[in-house]
Amino acid sequence: MKQITALIADDEPELRRHLVRLLNRLWPELAIAGEADNGPAALDLFHALSPDIVFLDINMPGLSGLEVAKQISGQCTIVFITAYDQYAVEAFESEALDYILKPVQKDRLAASLERCKKRMAAPAQENRDLGPLLQLLEKKLVRDKTSPFLQWIRAQHGDTIRLIRVEDVLLFKAEDKYTLVITAHTESLIRKTIKELEEELDPDKFWKIHRGAIVNVSAIQKVSRSVTGRYVVRLDGYDDPLMVSRSFSHLFRQM
Repeated sequence: MKQITALIADDEPELRRHLVRLLNRLWPELAIAGEADNGPAALDLFHALSPDIVFLDINMPGLSGLEVAKQISGQCTIVFITAYDQYAVEAFESEALDYILKPVQKDRLAASLERCKKRMAAPAQENRDLGPLLQLLEKKLVRDKTSPFLQWIRAQHGDTIRLIRVEDVLLFKAEDKYTLVITAHTESLIRKTIKELEEELDPDKFWKIHRGAIVNVSAIQKVSRSVTGRYVVRLDGYDDPLMVSRSFSHLFRQM
């Protein structure tokens, strides 16, 4: 029986290692034929190794995952690795293209591998030519890729990188030279300053309430006044009250 082989193409070494570990656990019989950290290298390895499955990061140096996919479409099974937000994920799903959302989760990868196995087990199965779908998907993703506002936060956790959707963040809070990124379930430190974040975030969705804090407007549960007359914000999913600087009190006067 022919051994099934795979190629992993992603410019993040830790993500490649993480994916290899998960693949070894979920599909021990699958042989990882090679790894690439950019688009041109992925193409060269594909032609040299002829893998059955290619895991392709959408954003890579040299050539994007979509550009690589156009050149190998119909010759293998392609699984995209994407860090795009929900809008882009819906674009993938609407075109019935297989994808894994960063950070790669075991359950999502397992489901993707099951689909790969079913495709390859089908009699006289031929890999689908994705050319037309890839062109359509590329157009759909342009708006997301060129969005003027920050969509994802990359946070280092030990030797791994956690990708946090900006819309999931409740609060950005200054911590010495770092910024604490607080969601309903996690807290992460990043090197971006509050000033940098203020310039990159959508001002209609994130409000700076004093020099050390930016809040997600959609997470605001209650706004009240302290005994000194200053506004106090409470967020859904965050226990501590947040004092609003007088410089930013105008944001709440019409609420």
